[in-house]
Amino acid sequence: MSTIRTLWTAAGFASFGLGAVGVVVPLLPTVPFMLLAAFCFARGSDRFHDWLVNHPQFGPAIQDWQVHGAISRRGKIAAVVAACVTFGISLALGLAAHILAIQAVALGAMMVFVLSRPTAPAHPSPASARSS
Repeated sequence: MSTIRTLWTAAGFASFGLGAVGVVVPLLPTVPFMLLAAFCFARGSDRFHDWLVNHPQFGPAIQDWQVHGAISRRGKIAAVVAACVTFGISLALGLAAHILAIQAVALGAMMVFVLSRPTAPAHPSPASARSS
Protein backbone atom coordinates (compact mmCIF):
# COMPACT_ATOMS: atom_id res chain seq x y z
CA MET A 1 0.00 0.00 0.00
CA SER A 2 1.37 3.42 -0.91
CA THR A 3 2.08 6.03 1.72
CA ILE A 4 -0.77 8.23 0.48
CA ARG A 5 -3.30 5.37 0.65
CA THR A 6 -2.03 4.53 4.15
CA LEU A 7 -2.59 8.14 5.25
CA TRP A 8 -6.12 8.15 3.79
CA THR A 9 -6.86 4.88 5.58
CA ALA A 10 -5.49 6.25 8.86
CA ALA A 11 -7.65 9.36 8.46
CA GLY A 12 -10.61 7.08 7.80
CA PHE A 13 -9.99 5.19 11.04
CA ALA A 14 -9.59 8.44 12.98
CA SER A 15 -12.90 9.72 11.58
CA PHE A 16 -14.58 6.39 12.26
CA GLY A 17 -13.29 6.47 15.84
CA LEU A 18 -14.69 9.95 16.44
CA GLY A 19 -18.01 8.88 14.93
CA ALA A 20 -18.09 5.78 17.11
CA VAL A 21 -17.55 7.95 20.19
CA GLY A 22 -20.46 10.06 18.96
CA VAL A 23 -22.75 7.05 19.29
CA VAL A 24 -22.44 7.25 23.08
CA VAL A 25 -21.59 10.94 23.63
CA PRO A 26 -24.84 12.85 23.07
CA LEU A 27 -23.60 16.07 21.45
CA LEU A 28 -20.78 14.62 19.31
CA PRO A 29 -22.16 14.03 15.81
CA THR A 30 -21.84 10.53 14.39
CA VAL A 31 -22.95 10.80 10.77
CA PRO A 32 -20.61 13.61 9.63
CA PHE A 33 -17.64 11.63 10.93
CA MET A 34 -18.89 8.47 9.22
CA LEU A 35 -19.31 10.40 5.97
CA LEU A 36 -15.75 11.65 6.34
CA ALA A 37 -14.55 8.12 7.12
CA ALA A 38 -16.25 6.81 3.97
CA PHE A 39 -14.63 9.62 1.95
CA CYS A 40 -11.19 8.77 3.36
CA PHE A 41 -11.61 5.02 2.99
CA ALA A 42 -12.70 5.50 -0.65
CA ARG A 43 -9.23 6.91 -1.27
CA GLY A 44 -7.32 4.56 1.01
CA SER A 45 -8.96 1.15 1.31
CA ASP A 46 -11.67 -0.36 -0.85
CA ARG A 47 -12.18 -3.09 1.75
CA PHE A 48 -12.88 -0.69 4.62
CA HIS A 49 -14.96 1.59 2.39
CA ASP A 50 -17.18 -1.30 1.32
CA TRP A 51 -17.47 -2.50 4.92
CA LEU A 52 -18.52 0.95 6.18
CA VAL A 53 -20.97 1.69 3.36
CA ASN A 54 -22.64 -1.71 3.88
CA HIS A 55 -22.57 -1.57 7.69
CA PRO A 56 -26.10 -2.15 9.07
CA GLN A 57 -25.90 0.78 11.51
CA PHE A 58 -23.86 3.39 9.63
CA GLY A 59 -24.38 2.38 5.99
CA PRO A 60 -27.91 3.68 5.37
CA ALA A 61 -27.04 7.29 6.29
CA ILE A 62 -23.92 7.16 4.12
CA GLN A 63 -25.85 5.68 1.21
CA ASP A 64 -28.64 8.27 1.59
CA TRP A 65 -26.04 11.03 1.37
CA GLN A 66 -24.09 9.48 -1.52
CA VAL A 67 -27.14 8.57 -3.62
CA HIS A 68 -29.67 11.29 -2.79
CA GLY A 69 -27.70 14.02 -1.00
CA ALA A 70 -30.35 13.45 1.65
CA ILE A 71 -30.67 13.28 5.43
CA SER A 72 -33.25 11.10 7.17
CA ARG A 73 -36.16 12.70 9.01
CA ARG A 74 -34.82 11.18 12.24
CA GLY A 75 -31.37 12.67 11.54
CA LYS A 76 -32.86 16.10 10.91
CA ILE A 77 -34.83 15.98 14.14
CA ALA A 78 -31.77 14.82 16.10
CA ALA A 79 -29.65 17.63 14.63
CA VAL A 80 -32.20 20.33 15.48
CA VAL A 81 -32.76 18.98 19.00
CA ALA A 82 -28.99 18.76 19.63
CA ALA A 83 -28.52 22.34 18.41
CA CYS A 84 -31.31 23.62 20.65
CA VAL A 85 -30.03 21.68 23.67
CA THR A 86 -26.51 22.97 23.07
CA PHE A 87 -27.70 26.57 22.86
CA GLY A 88 -29.93 26.08 25.89
CA ILE A 89 -27.00 24.79 27.95
CA SER A 90 -24.95 27.79 26.86
CA LEU A 91 -27.73 30.13 27.93
CA ALA A 92 -28.08 28.34 31.28
CA LEU A 93 -24.34 28.63 31.85
CA GLY A 94 -24.57 32.37 31.28
CA LEU A 95 -21.97 32.56 28.52
CA ALA A 96 -20.98 35.99 27.25
CA ALA A 97 -23.29 37.60 24.70
CA HIS A 98 -20.66 37.58 21.94
CA ILE A 99 -20.11 33.82 22.44
CA LEU A 100 -23.87 33.22 22.33
CA ALA A 101 -24.10 35.30 19.14
CA ILE A 102 -21.35 33.30 17.43
CA GLN A 103 -22.92 30.06 18.58
CA ALA A 104 -26.38 31.17 17.39
CA VAL A 105 -25.03 32.00 13.93
CA ALA A 106 -23.10 28.71 13.64
CA LEU A 107 -25.97 26.55 14.93
CA GLY A 108 -28.46 28.47 12.80
CA ALA A 109 -26.36 27.91 9.69
CA MET A 110 -26.09 24.22 10.52
CA MET A 111 -29.86 23.94 10.94
CA VAL A 112 -30.52 25.77 7.66
CA PHE A 113 -28.15 23.38 5.88
CA VAL A 114 -29.62 20.23 7.47
CA LEU A 115 -33.23 21.27 6.97
CA SER A 116 -32.63 22.35 3.35
CA ARG A 117 -31.35 18.91 2.34
CA PRO A 118 -33.87 16.48 0.85
CA THR A 119 -35.39 14.01 3.28
CA ALA A 120 -34.08 10.50 2.67
CA PRO A 121 -36.54 7.82 1.63
CA ALA A 122 -37.58 5.54 4.48
CA HIS A 123 -35.59 2.33 4.76
CA PRO A 124 -37.59 -0.81 5.46
CA SER A 125 -36.82 -2.41 8.79
CA PRO A 126 -35.16 -5.86 8.60
CA ALA A 127 -38.33 -7.44 10.02
CA SER A 128 -40.63 -5.87 7.40
CA ALA A 129 -38.19 -6.74 4.62
CA ARG A 130 -38.35 -10.44 5.61
CA SER A 131 -42.15 -10.51 5.71
CA SER A 132 -42.49 -9.07 2.20
